[in-house]
Amino acid sequence: MKRALWFIGLLGLLAACKAGKPYQGVDFNIPIAERPAFGEEAAVEEINTLDLSKTGNANLIWWEYFNDPLLDTLIKTGLQYNRNVLMAAERIVQARKALKIQNAELLPRLGAQASAERGNFLFNQIGQVNELYIVGSGLNWEIDFWGKLRNLSDAARYRLLSSEFGLQSLQISLVSDVATTYFNWVQALEELEIAKSNLALRDSMHQIIIERFDKGIIQQTDVDQSNILRAIAAGAVPKFHRKSVQLENALSFLIGMSPMRFNKQFSLEQIKPDADIERYQAVDLLMNRPDVIAAEYQLMAQNSKVGAAKARMLPSISLDATLGIISDDFSTLNLQNPLWNIGGQLMGPVFFWGQIRRMVDMEQSKEFQALFNYENVVLNAWREVQDVKVEIRTLEEEIEIARDRKQSALSAQFLSGARYSQGVTSYLEFLESQRQAFDAELELVHLKQSLLSAYARFYKVMGGGPVRE
Repeated sequence: MKRALWFIGLLGLLAACKAGKPYQGVDFNIPIAERPAFGEEAAVEEINTLDLSKTGNANLIWWEYFNDPLLDTLIKTGLQYNRNVLMAAERIVQARKALKIQNAELLPRLGAQASAERGNFLFNQIGQVNELYIVGSGLNWEIDFWGKLRNLSDAARYRLLSSEFGLQSLQISLVSDVATTYFNWVQALEELEIAKSNLALRDSMHQIIIERFDKGIIQQTDVDQSNILRAIAAGAVPKFHRKSVQLENALSFLIGMSPMRFNKQFSLEQIKPDADIERYQAVDLLMNRPDVIAAEYQLMAQNSKVGAAKARMLPSISLDATLGIISDDFSTLNLQNPLWNIGGQLMGPVFFWGQIRRMVDMEQSKEFQALFNYENVVLNAWREVQDVKVEIRTLEEEIEIARDRKQSALSAQFLSGARYSQGVTSYLEFLESQRQAFDAELELVHLKQSLLSAYARFYKVMGGGPVRE
């Protein structure tokens, strides 16, 4: 009894051993101020990623900030039917199955067998014809003394978590792509409206010029110049129509549907995002951004694989057992003829020409590679946030300037038309004022779309945006 207790205690002690080092986290110096000067000592906050909770995206439904029902419907449809999202979801299913398969390696394996033999060569002896019937089950269990199987199980679990956050990252990218494509489509429709309005204006003016030419008031050159400008305006209409239809097709593809038409509900001016970009903190990305979290779980998985590789350098112990019944007469095959055996096996590497050591070195090199990839993902995340913040700030400034430009250009167009009608100025001046007004209207629409798309990218690079208060 004492020997059995000592044996069980020894098994428990050895099973508690685990080759390899536990994951230590990654140390980062988080910048406190935005974009410190190169070469100067900057204020930083030292953190280790193990001290941070990995919550994932803070606000997955951030698109509601835009307050656009059509955009809301398109995004929800895309999240449900986009094929790339569905494929990513299937990868999670595969990772879950892989984890269950790996966890099963920790448990004893039990199999069943049955055999029937007849001949004069049984039990390694030649004699008279005999029969032999066996029914039983066998058990095999590799005792995970050094944590090889547990490390592999941890690696599978971290890969599952990485794939789950990878799906979140793909979902956020899809939402951003749908929102950006939607804003481009609204822009194309407004450009089409401006082009049609501009064509109507130039067409009516062209008719007036023809009447004045017929009366001998103006020269042929004015008619030709007016016709050229009218043709340019007419050419813009099919161009913007083509653009709007192609963007509708792109939207349909993103939401997992065949090409279809949509009905615009709001103009770019009416879509006003409700967000505070100054609430951003660099450390938020380590906790909220899914691709950053996924990259760290990949690093953690590789750390576990290093431990598993080190465990292969140590001996493995397995237990084998067989229990069944045996008889040389099928009619007497019953429990009165038991068959059993139990044994153990110890196997360990002795001389493998450095293969196992090289496998450990290779896994450690992959761990460094995963670490560098994780750090690169974090650095790129910080860069993307700074890029989109300066984009939003400067676009807001440009829009204010573009509004003044549009108002002045429309006023100049009206005054030039009046001056030309009175014969005070040349037709070239009036044509130039029309071109300036047309360009100013298109530029303002383009800047509004760029600002809304920048806000969509801001939510994306923040990993879903800040939590609503």
